[in-house]
Amino acid sequence: MNVRGIVLACGNSQSPMITDGDRLEVRRTAARPGKSEVDPVVAELGDARLVVHGTDADLNAVVLRLLRTERLADTPVGYVPSDPASEVARLWGLPTDPGRALDLALAGDPDRVPLVRNDVGGVLVGLGSLGPVRGVGYGDDTVVLRGQASRIEVTPDPDGGLGLLVHVVHKRLLTRKVRTTSARAFQLGCLPVQVESDGVAHPRPMGKWTWYRHTEDLRLVRGVR
Repeated sequence: MNVRGIVLACGNSQSPMITDGDRLEVRRTAARPGKSEVDPVVAELGDARLVVHGTDADLNAVVLRLLRTERLADTPVGYVPSDPASEVARLWGLPTDPGRALDLALAGDPDRVPLVRNDVGGVLVGLGSLGPVRGVGYGDDTVVLRGQASRIEVTPDPDGGLGLLVHVVHKRLLTRKVRTTSARAFQLGCLPVQVESDGVAHPRPMGKWTWYRHTEDLRLVRGVR
């Protein structure tokens, strides 16, 4: 295979910059592609780079397949966001212009970044959130919530650190207070609350939830050594 990258163009993601050519091959998939669409592409990558063009939810779905097929360690992933408001792009300093993002995805250096998992078999690559919430939450051994909060947001730690950042948000009429804690794991027991991961709502409200750092990092192409 002579192409430099295989692009998974997910859902309705379309850009005139991303077409079949000398340096890349485009495979169109459904939004949030699954095993039948992702696994065969990963198996035939060879020296080509895997690039995801789509939403944060699409990237989440592809990374989940890498986790389940044990290909995280040997598969750098480039990302071309279709949404200028991508939380993954904001968190990791990735360009949202399709041309710049594609150039980086194909030629940039992969960086090992924390991959966050949950206790129901999913992953988190950008922003996880829940709330309003009433309960007790821990960041490792530290109590980060006892009572209620307007919202809790969890992201991978962009500085590496312990692995993830927990932001507990309290909103009042005219003020907004945020307390941030670095941890390897966040555990919550609460009244049933809606949980969202990378823009996708969990199918039902949950009375307990855990996000934690996976033992292997994600090799995300950022152009940072």
